[in-house]
Amino acid sequence: MHPLAERIQQQDMRALARAITLVENDAPEKLDMLSDIFSLKKNAHYIGITGSPGAGKSSLVNRLLTHLREQDLTVAVIAVDPTSPFSGGALLGDRVRMNQHFTDPGIFIRSMATRGSLGGLARATKDTIRVCDAYGFDVILVETVGVGQSELDIMKVADTTGLVLTPNSGDVLQIFKAGIMEIANLFIINKADLPGVQRLKTTLEEYMMIANPKGWVPPIVQTISTQNEGIGELWSEIRRHHDYLYQTAKGEEQRQQQLKLEVYDLIREEIWRDVEQTIESDHEKQQVFHNASADPYQLAKEWFQEWKGKGGNSHD
Repeated sequence: MHPLAERIQQQDMRALARAITLVENDAPEKLDMLSDIFSLKKNAHYIGITGSPGAGKSSLVNRLLTHLREQDLTVAVIAVDPTSPFSGGALLGDRVRMNQHFTDPGIFIRSMATRGSLGGLARATKDTIRVCDAYGFDVILVETVGVGQSELDIMKVADTTGLVLTPNSGDVLQIFKAGIMEIANLFIINKADLPGVQRLKTTLEEYMMIANPKGWVPPIVQTISTQNEGIGELWSEIRRHHDYLYQTAKGEEQRQQQLKLEVYDLIREEIWRDVEQTIESDHEKQQVFHNASADPYQLAKEWFQEWKGKGGNSHD
């Protein structure tokens, strides 16, 4: 077993942080380490909190953390932030937003960059969830950056996804268009002390009548995170969804689908890395890039066929 996996099994917090750094840096030993870590899976409840910027997700997560610790539950928080175009790191620091929890040994907080991932949730984020699960946290909260279509990727990892909305924000139509409504297991109307709550609630209820969900009907929870209102009800609904997943065939179906998507993701990533390395190490191909008017479609088609013809790994 990988040394870091062994130390994580013994709940060594420094090993946890080190393993996440290896994952983020895409170290060569990453896949072997993750395979060992996967065998230590403890079945934490993975919760995704998503929604538009300004919906109050961070303050909501803050209140939820306090509530979970009162229930004596340990929590890992993974805050997925916009990527800095300069350093590739997360723009928003975890200490800034959740500093009151930072000294609590029952809470682990890590900010991660989306790093331009097509799905918004970087591959590293998914792997980090696995590492935290192996460590033994009861709950793993993933707070995503919330920029529309890209958030659909959260369904590949979370057991329960909460969509945070605010009255009169005008983002409901955008969310309808993006298809995010379909991935929400519960709707959270935050800032419920603002006018327009009933209108938003009615809109969501009408949407659900049209969507006609089979089995689980997403509840609508009203919260005012600044006043710590509705947090208990929010957690009750999250738990109810967790129980639903494990008491019906739906949970097993969801996990099977997530496994399939994850395997495809990993294969896609390995192929991309191999093709990129092949092209980067070929001097002639690099010279072609100096011709800005070259046909990218033709080049992509030719080079990919050439890579396939050599059985991949042509740089070895």
